Amino acid sequence: MRDMRMRDSAGLAGILTTLLLAAGCADTPARDPRGHGASVPEPALRAPIADLALAMVGVPYRYGGSDPDEGFDCSGLVYYTYTSNGYAVPRTSRAQFAVARPIPLAEAAAGDLVFFKDEAKLSHVGIYLGDGRFVHAPSSGGTVRVAKLDAPYYQEHLVAVGRLLP
Repeated sequence: MRDMRMRDSAGLAGILTTLLLAAGCADTPARDPRGHGASVPEPALRAPIADLALAMVGVPYRYGGSDPDEGFDCSGLVYYTYTSNGYAVPRTSRAQFAVARPIPLAEAAAGDLVFFKDEAKLSHVGIYLGDGRFVHAPSSGGTVRVAKLDAPYYQEHLVAVGRLLP
């Protein structure tokens, strides 16, 4: 009798596990990782990041910069826009690349990251806006600006699109 109850319990546990796993695959809104507790649609999590990045257009480039008063380098712009929206992200483009979940360009949404590589290494990151456009802090002497992925240089050097949020 005891063996039968244990077998029934094990069978019930297996069924419950299967149901829980199936429910985890269901299409549900993402939880706000900032701890606000509300469920929000995924694009709503990333849109404020893209909006803030766009608001930084015109801020001067500064190597190592991560602040609109002092200027930005490429990864500093990513760091500033994400942390200003309550998300913890690494500071460097290589570390951002390491934690980003790779996604196809066709699935990129506003707030995702686009990564570029020169001949030898990962060299640049920008924040995708949609419609093939992204915001970035390109180089010394420049300012934060919007560029298009279909420009020859960016087409040739794009190596990945990544998502930091759900």
